Amino acid sequence: MKRREPVSHIMTKNVFTVKITDDLHEVIELVKKNHIRHLPVLDGAEVVGIISSTDINRLTFSSLFENQEGADEAILEMLSIQQVMTQKPRTVEASLSIREVAEILTTEEYHALPVVENGHLAGIVTTTDVIKYMLEQY
Repeated sequence: MKRREPVSHIMTKNVFTVKITDDLHEVIELVKKNHIRHLPVLDGAEVVGIISSTDINRLTFSSLFENQEGADEAILEMLSIQQVMTQKPRTVEASLSIREVAEILTTEEYHALPVVENGHLAGIVTTTDVIKYMLEQY
């Protein structure tokens, strides 16, 4: 196993993102259309949040109860991305080792971390990425 391989080797580089000014309908569309579980939220070039499919699922009732589509729409109209996202998410540098990222994911209980390089979003790494990497080592 390579001990100091940087997380940039396993991160997803072409990351779907949303702007803090977008509305939740756009987030839901991106999540559903592209089967995404985590979306970094940007304010300009700065990562200011992360929103997950779990965050979105907490807002919707139509999957749990029949005839609740109107309730979902009302909730989506009332809330903004900023109210739903995790603010000031933990980010990691692209040069950080995969091992160090794995330790962060396990000890701090994150499922995804935005990866930054020179202060800009360079990618995203998930627990699945780390597990796949570990499996390739055996």
